[in-house]
Amino acid sequence: MGCQRDIADNILAKKADYVLALKGNQGTLREDVEIFVAEQKANGFTDTKVSRHKTVDGDHGRIETRAYTAFHDIAWLQERHDWPGLKGVVMVESTREIGDKIERETRLYITSLVWMAHQLGPVIRSHWAIENSLHWVMDMIFRDDECRIRTEHAPANFTTLKHMAHNLIRRAPGKDSLRLRRKVAAWDDDFLASLIAA
Repeated sequence: MGCQRDIADNILAKKADYVLALKGNQGTLREDVEIFVAEQKANGFTDTKVSRHKTVDGDHGRIETRAYTAFHDIAWLQERHDWPGLKGVVMVESTREIGDKIERETRLYITSLVWMAHQLGPVIRSHWAIENSLHWVMDMIFRDDECRIRTEHAPANFTTLKHMAHNLIRRAPGKDSLRLRRKVAAWDDDFLASLIAA
């Protein structure tokens, strides 16, 4: 949790705003938000100030519905957790229909923005797309899920090195795939030196 708090502090120090996904490693913050959101949803959002927005996208036989609910009255949460710059909570309920199969997912975010749900939706969507594409690249190109490094600080250090390598490979000129560029960097010292020097 300290890490995300530090990230929020750094973002605010640069006069910017944040939208951060709430994950399981934030102690009681996520639990408190989950309980609050569930209670408000059960009451039809009558006890708090919210804005809502819904999008429906269809492509390649898949229908995705996203319901965004931004909670604007969260002074109690700020009082309890003293999170830097916290101004709102956002709940995104996604439903994906592919044929007869229906998948549902609920994601929670905290934000320093005082925006309505229809404004926060595109921000969250672009954040999710970036996160998904990075995870896909890290898994497919660097075989992240197969990594067995587990002791002390090694996992975080190795992840940092892989991200640095990914950024260098991505910036290389040419139309070759990331996978091919990575292989060429391993085989050709001149190409590797050009990546590092760029």
